[in-house]
Parts: sequence; structure tokens; C-alpha cells
Amino acid sequence: MTEVKPFVVERPGIYLGVPDDVYHADPVPGGSLSSTGARDLLPPSCPAKFRHKRDNPQPPKKEFDLGHAAHHLVLGTGPKLVVVDRPRWDTNEVKAQVKAIRDAGDIPLKPADMDRVEAMAEKLREHPEASALLRPGTGQPEVSLFWIDPETRVKCRARIDFLPDAPGGDRLIVPDYKTCTTAEPEALQKVISDRGYHRQGDWYEGGLRALGRHPNPQMVFIFQEKEPPYVVTVAQPDPTARRIAAHLNREARHVYRSCVESGRWPGYTDDVALISLPGYIENRYAQELM
Repeated sequence: MTEVKPFVVERPGIYLGVPDDVYHADPVPGGSLSSTGARDLLPPSCPAKFRHKRDNPQPPKKEFDLGHAAHHLVLGTGPKLVVVDRPRWDTNEVKAQVKAIRDAGDIPLKPADMDRVEAMAEKLREHPEASALLRPGTGQPEVSLFWIDPETRVKCRARIDFLPDAPGGDRLIVPDYKTCTTAEPEALQKVISDRGYHRQGDWYEGGLRALGRHPNPQMVFIFQEKEPPYVVTVAQPDPTARRIAAHLNREARHVYRSCVESGRWPGYTDDVALISLPGYIENRYAQELM
């Protein structure tokens, strides 16, 4: 019987068909840095937390099933969706069935949730900009990038939802699909900041440039609400957000290189932290202490 060798990335490139679990397990010898990892290296996280997450990967959380299922229907690829049409999911029999589905790499869904993700996919197809960005036949879904940062020589990786065929124009628009609670444009300002989506965009753009896919890739995010009427907003971080993202990602690569070379993955600080009270407390006593 021929032994199946595990997939290993031996050289930088754009790879199609890499299974999701293989990508997230990091198939690069010696390890590589992803956008999520880069965010975990800097405040409000720290290198020690990054290292702990890397060494102790957690199984997918069931609350992410809906988002993953929506990704599957929107992108046309990914884990199989399996409807478990049982009135109760808390019996031992159904728990075992659901576990078997997850163990096979598939996504178990209740009938109502399947109806929901189908409605979400249909609503997205009605949005002129979003449907054009994800039009079948115009690119490849679930594309993996592996490259070496030219400045730090850090090995990097990224997983792109949908990579369009490179056009002859002056830019390459690359979409990323996100499910969310609200797609209201002003609310997205905080969502993008809190979740570091501006940094994700810069990370992916840097990978595409490094691999020679296009000199001017630009990430846009397709946000879709998870509740009816499943509103869709296509958004892009502004120039200031993009500059901040580039600065933070560069810092993260330097931190990563330093940690790898030293073997030290520090916490928040190695010094004594001088802690002030919250501003409203200081203001309350300001007059008394003057």
C-alpha cells in the first residue's frame, strides 16, 4: 500500500485545492505567519498568547457553523453541508450523529439554518457589486498564498476567499466575504478596527504583490448580516486605515522574527507596568488633589 505523504509547501507560490484543515495546520516547514497570527502578536494580545494558540489549536466552534455554511454556498466550495432534521439535538443519538459529521470535516445544520444560509446566498446574488465580485468563472475560490516577506525574510501565508483572474488593468480587486451582526457602514468602522480586517487586507495584498500576481491588488470586504433581510454592504478600508495596517503588519513581522530567533515569546511587558486609574476617576478627584 502506497503511503500518502502529507502536503508540504516547499516553495513560495499560489496554491489551489489546499484543504482548509491542512492550510490552518500550517504546511510550511519551520512555520509561517498568517494575518490572524500577526494580529495576535501585537496589543491587545502578545507573543505569549500567539505561541499558546499556535501550540494548542482549538477545534472549530459550533457558533461558526452558520458563517462557514454561508461561505460554502456563496463561494461554491468548502465543507459539505449536512442537514440533521431532528427536533432535538441534545439526545445522545443526535449528539453522536453531529459529532460524526464534524469529524468528517462537514458542517451539521438544522433545517431552519439551512434555509437561512440559502436565503443569504440568494440575497447576496441580488446585490450588483457583491455578485459581480464573486461571479462564478471569473476566478478561483479558496486560494492559498505562501511567500517570503522581502524585508524580514519571514515566511508568510494567506487564504483568499476568491482570487479573480488577473486583469490587464491598473488594479486587481480581491473580495473577502464576512457574515456579521450589522452591515451598516458607520458600524463597520468599529467592526473593521476591532477585528483587524484592515490588517487582513494589507496582509493579503502584500502576498499577492510578493508573488507577482498583480502590482496593485486591493482588498474589499463583502459584509452580510445574518438576520433577515440579510443586508449586504461592500466596503473597503480608506487610505489612512491602509497605512496604519501596513505599519502594524510590518511591526508584527519584526516581532515574529525576533521571537523566532531568540526563542522567547514574551507577555505584555517585561518591565514594571505603571498603571493609572481611569480618566473619569482622576477627573472626579482632580480639584481635591490640587
